[in-house]
Amino acid sequence: MIDLHSHVLAGLDDGAADLDEAVAICRAAAADGIEILAATPHVRDDFPTTPEQMESALDALRAAADGIVRLVPGGEIALEQLERPLDELRRFGLGGSDSYLLVETPYIGWPLGIADALFRLRSAGIVPVLAHPERNPDVQHRPEILEPLVAAGTLVQVTAASVDGRLGGAARRCVRALLERRLAHLVASDAHSPRVRAIGMRAAAEAVGDEFLARWLTYEVPRAIVDGSPLPARPESRPRRFHGLRRALSR
Repeated sequence: MIDLHSHVLAGLDDGAADLDEAVAICRAAAADGIEILAATPHVRDDFPTTPEQMESALDALRAAADGIVRLVPGGEIALEQLERPLDELRRFGLGGSDSYLLVETPYIGWPLGIADALFRLRSAGIVPVLAHPERNPDVQHRPEILEPLVAAGTLVQVTAASVDGRLGGAARRCVRALLERRLAHLVASDAHSPRVRAIGMRAAAEAVGDEFLARWLTYEVPRAIVDGSPLPARPESRPRRFHGLRRALSR
C-alpha cells in the first residue's frame, strides 16, 4: 500500500515530536504493509512550514529511518496558503510530483471561495487533492457538495480512521456516501504519531469491503500520483468480498 498523507517529519507541526517518534511511525507504517509514505507537514498560519524546512526534515528522517519505508515529500496546504508563489507550492508537491498538491479541508464551515482556489491550481496544471473532507460537518450533512469540485478535476482523499470508524460514525457514514457517489479517490492515514490517528491502512482497506476498490484507493491511485502516470479507472462496484483482500493488497 501507499500512504500519501502523514505528519511524520519531526518538529514541524503537531505530528512527530522528534526523530525517535518519526522513526516509530515509519516502523508502524511498514508493519501495516505500507511501502511508500508521504511526509506532508501542515502549511498554515499556526505551522508556517517552508519548503526548505520540509526538505531538511525529510533528509534527516531518511537518514534515521534507513530504508524502513520509502519516504517521499509533500505538504498539507491550508486554503489561505494557496496564495504562495506557484514555484513554492510545487516544492510541496504530493509524493514528489509537482502536478499534485494536498489541500487541507477546514474542519468547520465550508469556504465560499474553495472552488475558485482549487480552480486556480488546476489552471496552473496542479491537481488538487482535497484532504479528509469527510470530517467536515457540512460535507457530512451534504456529501454532494463535493460533486462540482470533483467534476472540475479535484481528487478526494479520505482518512483511514474515518473509513473503519475510529473517528466516529458520522465520518464513517460520510465516507460510505462519498464512495457510493464516486467522490473519493484515495485513502491515507493522516498519522500524527504511532498512536494518534495511527496508520491503520490495512484495517481501512478491509473496511471498504471490496478488494478491488480497496486496492484502487490504497495503491493504484497513489501509485499513479507518485509515478506521474495516468490515473487508473475506478473498478466497477462488486459485492462485499473479504477473501483474497490481503493477497490483493500485497501484490
